[in-house]
Amino acid sequence: MSERGRLDQPRDASGVRLPRLDPEAFGDFAEKFARFMGTAKFIVYMTIFVIVWILLNLIGVFGMRWDPYPFILLNLFFSTQASYAAPLILLAQNRQADRDRLTLDEDRRRATAQKADTEFLAREIASLRMALNEVATRDYIRSELAKLAEELDDAAQRRHQLEQRGNRTA
Repeated sequence: MSERGRLDQPRDASGVRLPRLDPEAFGDFAEKFARFMGTAKFIVYMTIFVIVWILLNLIGVFGMRWDPYPFILLNLFFSTQASYAAPLILLAQNRQADRDRLTLDEDRRRATAQKADTEFLAREIASLRMALNEVATRDYIRSELAKLAEELDDAAQRRHQLEQRGNRTA
């Protein structure tokens, strides 16, 4: 008997091939399912389904009642649905929490970068203000020119008055 065919030896795990599921595709399905279960449309569809189920089993179609009064099959259906819905909803919540965590990390990174940029710009503005204190600004030059123009006007007016007095005395 060959080594591979011995029943008293465990099989090599590499020989067993399990189906592989794409976690992203399954996660997308879980999110769509959870999103649909949280809608009014789902509640309306389930309500119509339950009413039709109960009516068909109370009235009987062609005399056939596949789930009589305590509606055990319907209860089993809901239990099965809940047993699948809960993990799918949890998976969707976990994926949303992961996305929220990534978004929060990115927001923190951006806030840190913006804070650094703001601090850099504040330092640059402070250095410009310090440099401008040593340089004559346009407003300062204008005010000095205005004062000089006033002084020249006053001097011209005094000279004009002196000339008029000199013309009178002569």
